[in-house]
Amino acid sequence: MAAEIHSRPQSSRPVLLNKIEGHSDAVNAAVLIPKEDGVITVSEDRTIRVWLKRDSGQYWPSIYHTISSPCSCMSYHHDSRRIFIGQDNGAIVEFLLSEDFNKMNHVKTYPAHQNRVSDMVFSLESEWVVSTGHDKSVSWMCTQSGSMLGRHYFGSWASCLQYDNDTQHAFVGDYSGQITLLKLERQTYSTITTLKGHEGSIGALWWDPVQRLLFSGASDHSVIMWDIGGRKGRTLLLQGHHERVQAVRYLQLTRQLVSCSADGGITVWNMDTPREEAPQWLDSDSCQKCEQPFFWNVKQMWDSKTIGLRQHHCRKCGKAVCGKCSSKRTTYPVMGFEFQVRVCDTCYDTIKDEDRTALATFHEGKHNIAFMDMDPSRGLMVTCGSDRVIKIWDMTQVVGCSIATGFSPR
Repeated sequence: MAAEIHSRPQSSRPVLLNKIEGHSDAVNAAVLIPKEDGVITVSEDRTIRVWLKRDSGQYWPSIYHTISSPCSCMSYHHDSRRIFIGQDNGAIVEFLLSEDFNKMNHVKTYPAHQNRVSDMVFSLESEWVVSTGHDKSVSWMCTQSGSMLGRHYFGSWASCLQYDNDTQHAFVGDYSGQITLLKLERQTYSTITTLKGHEGSIGALWWDPVQRLLFSGASDHSVIMWDIGGRKGRTLLLQGHHERVQAVRYLQLTRQLVSCSADGGITVWNMDTPREEAPQWLDSDSCQKCEQPFFWNVKQMWDSKTIGLRQHHCRKCGKAVCGKCSSKRTTYPVMGFEFQVRVCDTCYDTIKDEDRTALATFHEGKHNIAFMDMDPSRGLMVTCGSDRVIKIWDMTQVVGCSIATGFSPR
């Protein structure tokens, strides 16, 4: 449980301030305690721990509590000091933390799901706990009575959740790659829309109620920004990870997005710049540049006595092209492509050197990151994962001094 403490260099990268060890199994969630040098963690080893920083600089557990089933997720409300723990058996347990964070009292147990709880949100305004589970459902329960108010089932495991307190809208991501927007009411609900754009299971969601933007990360290694408030269906695709994205957080003050992936990648995206929406891929039976047939176009192959070609797509214009007409690769950050992607030769010639300037920075967390939390007021980030290690980072050099001072650079 020793902590590693490093001095703060001037380079623009996350600085590892502390490393906490002690769990005997994967750590599924870690939350920074606002205005305290403390972290709350829950783990597959069935423990809930509150770690406080001692005078020695090390973090030691002031609370070490074991429950009956592995802890899968957590929702902590600091002002009321109420903490909700999702379990592998489908139950949610509520505790009340003491003011000195040295004691925790059981309040209620909620029979929320029939299988593992995957994510949850506590809303003090409505006194609801909204949760998703591996029983393919989202449920909402009253925290005053402990009773179930409603439930909705999906075709796939419900993997992650965000909730808007003002409008009582819930965003639910699932393993099919879809995000469902629901309007929740007492005893009833309505399905507003389904967002489709990812090619893999949704691993993380983040809702910004100010700009009304939804961010999603998925196993297809990508992040998508959904402009819900614009009501025009505008989406921005961001590709800057080599593994599945498992945590996202948007910093509204500095207009930056932080995303973390299973291979330890930490990407910080500059969202305060004009960006282009990636085009839809077009369908065609022949190359839309040289008009040569693709391999399934038997009639044109027979008529022209040629062998069919493999179909590709230009990431900039979306046209269906053959390999010969799309021989170039390039980055195009304004469209979210921070790594080199296929573009047709025509589009390649239109991209200038300044168009290739990166709009994201890339950092290495050096451990599997399954969950991430940030305290923007102090510029701190905590990461945790299957390696059982909790890391606390100073992010002020990466996201700008405004995160700590409270002043926007603009």
